Amino acid sequence: MSFHIRTGFGYDVHQLQEGLDFWLGGIKVPHTHGALGHSDADVLTHVICDALLGAANLRDIGFHFSDKDPQYKGIDSKLLLRDVMKLIREKGYEVGNIDSTICLQEPKVNPHIPAMKSCLAQVMEISEDDLSIKATTTEQLGFVGKKEGVAAYATVLIYRK
Repeated sequence: MSFHIRTGFGYDVHQLQEGLDFWLGGIKVPHTHGALGHSDADVLTHVICDALLGAANLRDIGFHFSDKDPQYKGIDSKLLLRDVMKLIREKGYEVGNIDSTICLQEPKVNPHIPAMKSCLAQVMEISEDDLSIKATTTEQLGFVGKKEGVAAYATVLIYRK
């Protein structure tokens, strides 16, 4: 049975390292540390990609954009998101809504959320009203609370046009 409405979930973590650029939600966030990864390590964009791919039953971001493939070394994750949107649209789906949460002790994310929403909505060609980005700390607990890493979660709803 094929459904016209499907949901997906994404989760990702990246280690934080001093001296790297910190890309989050498609924008460069000023900070002393950035996320370590094969691409630009934009954890929010990655979880949105994974949630969209999962909802469309298209596996995950690593399957489509392997960290073993040199063509993706340092790539702007917005390009990956653009390609993911092409994949789900080829299957006849559109985004209903996206709900995401960034877990980060510092820097504070809330001042950057409007720019992230604008950037990612433009890449996905969706309304900013269909994209929710929230942020939380972990009250200084775990690797996020110790400022060793960043985590993010996303859920999506897609529908067949």
